[in-house]
Amino acid sequence: MDSYKIIKTISEAKKKTPAKIYLQGDLSKIDFGTLDFYGSSVSGILFCEYLEFDEFYKKNKSSISKYKVEVDRRNSAIPMADLTKYNCRIEPGAIIRDMVEIGDHCVIMMGAVLNIGAVIGERTLIDMNVVVGGRAIVGKNCHIGAGTVLAGVIEPPSADPVIIEDDVLIGANVVVLEGVKVGAGAVVAAGSIVVKDVEPKTVVAGIPAKFLKNVDDKTKAKTQLMEELRKL
Repeated sequence: MDSYKIIKTISEAKKKTPAKIYLQGDLSKIDFGTLDFYGSSVSGILFCEYLEFDEFYKKNKSSISKYKVEVDRRNSAIPMADLTKYNCRIEPGAIIRDMVEIGDHCVIMMGAVLNIGAVIGERTLIDMNVVVGGRAIVGKNCHIGAGTVLAGVIEPPSADPVIIEDDVLIGANVVVLEGVKVGAGAVVAAGSIVVKDVEPKTVVAGIPAKFLKNVDDKTKAKTQLMEELRKL
């Protein structure tokens, strides 16, 4: 997905502030109409747009003795993804926006953030608190270590996205800058900042990340991915 399409989608989307409202009072007198209400004649929960509730309350405040409003976004352009469409393991607390592709048997851990336009290949593990920025592409059978940031590039729209090719292992707290490609089978050591392309089957480390060696049998043994983690 290119930046121009994403920008157009965000620009044209109806901005929403969905609200969850807890109500108490003589609710039997209230006509909820098309609003989404669940409860009894004395208490319940109402789901609607915040501005809809503002008008609703002005009209029915004499029948409402108490209310509490919960809002978790404001003028949001892109909804959260429907997690049921993914054939993978997604742990509580992950934030995944709509228009994100996730392959089969991936693992998305607690606190991970996947922004619009991101693509995650099958059997890849996105560890805790990873940020996969807009349009970033991660290949198959990768491990993206906890706290890593794969920079997003929605603007400027001419910028190239981060590309992580297949079978890459990235350690914890790595930053990969926009436009960088990490080649297939590469290993990026924890804490590195990657500012230029990484050749396939190489090991890089440091700030900025530099070539250390080619991936050898010892490296493969230390960076082995476990299939058991990806079973559903």
